[in-house]
Amino acid sequence: MALTGRTALIAALGALLVGLLLPSWAGLLAVELPLLLAILYDLVRAAPVQKLQFTRSGDTSVRLGERAQVHLTVTNPAPRPLRARIRDAWPPSSWHPGAEISASRHALTIPAGERRRLTTTLSPTRRGDRRAERVTVRSYGPLGLAARQGSHTVPWTVRVLPPFTSRKHLPARLARLRELDGRTSVLTRGEGTEFDSLREYIPGDDTRSIDWRATARQSTVAVRTWRPERDRHILVVLDTGRTAAGRVGDIPRLDAAMDAALLLAALATRAGDRLDLLAYDRRVRASVTGRTTTDVLPALVEAMAPLDAALVESDTRGLASAVLRTAPRRSLIVLFTGLDASPVEEGLLPVLPLLTQRHTVLVAAVSDPRIEEMAASRGTLDGVYEAAAAAQTQSERHHTADRLRHHGVTVVDATPTDLAPALADTYLALKAAGRL
Repeated sequence: MALTGRTALIAALGALLVGLLLPSWAGLLAVELPLLLAILYDLVRAAPVQKLQFTRSGDTSVRLGERAQVHLTVTNPAPRPLRARIRDAWPPSSWHPGAEISASRHALTIPAGERRRLTTTLSPTRRGDRRAERVTVRSYGPLGLAARQGSHTVPWTVRVLPPFTSRKHLPARLARLRELDGRTSVLTRGEGTEFDSLREYIPGDDTRSIDWRATARQSTVAVRTWRPERDRHILVVLDTGRTAAGRVGDIPRLDAAMDAALLLAALATRAGDRLDLLAYDRRVRASVTGRTTTDVLPALVEAMAPLDAALVESDTRGLASAVLRTAPRRSLIVLFTGLDASPVEEGLLPVLPLLTQRHTVLVAAVSDPRIEEMAASRGTLDGVYEAAAAAQTQSERHHTADRLRHHGVTVVDATPTDLAPALADTYLALKAAGRL
């Protein structure tokens, strides 16, 4: 049972009337007893809450930053009309801060034996699964003095997918890919190491590309054209250990790595390469293998959505073993991890020979743009100390990256906004050089 503000107001006015005009028990009963009877009447006439029936429909997934609509159908089987306020409760991260009250509460009236549908609009602020909590109903009587109250569990899950903000870089990289493939009207021939076709010699062509056997069979000089290799295997490895949990700007490092991985996946599938995913810290957190070029991107988005970084040190030996099991043949291994000196020197460097002897390894790391800002500050005493600390941090990262390069690893170290395009450019450069 719940009393309304109208009841409290009437009770306060009655108490004031009793205090001024009838300061006795008889006066109190004369004023408050009718109010009590009116409350009981309201409770009796209010539609029962426990007999209500609920069904859900609507969106089951949404990209982070977009809105999802979930519909709740309420059926009133009682012989009395339902006058109610309903709270459709979801986790706090389902709405922008301060928007929960207006978005989750609904007022509606349902005649006896009928049903109505209400819509809850979600604006999630985090990735992952958002599960509906209780539906709380407050059924009011005709006088609006009292209400019956109860809760129902109506399950529904909305999966919040990665936003893939780096898709804006895809057209430019696809144009570069078409240029490498020789399918656009450019003045340079296609690069790569996979034979494509023969064509007539044009002044300015590299004489090393002349096919003398084909030239001997025809009256013109023939040259070979090449294209980047196709059907190469790429394994994207997300290190979901404690370093991935650190926030850079407004997002965790893991989210920036996912965004870059999605751009790489979109580009690689257009290039005809196969791409798999492995997320690991001390065990396999997610795995996507053997998908076709049309299915791989949706599968990656679904697998990444519920991932969260674990606050543990990653087991790099276990990670290397999982990589070798997932990619038994020569592949491009793209490892998203940190460049902190201690984890790399004690964990990654000892297992690198196991990976580099069979695979091409690329390490992608998310740097903090705040460090660059600190390194440029000199105006105050605090600024000088900040600049010194930032310079030391940058020096350690450069040293760690150089040690990785010394082992034959390609390193991409960039801020969250620059990591995705920088990784895509590096992939295209490796493809053009025939190193995949």
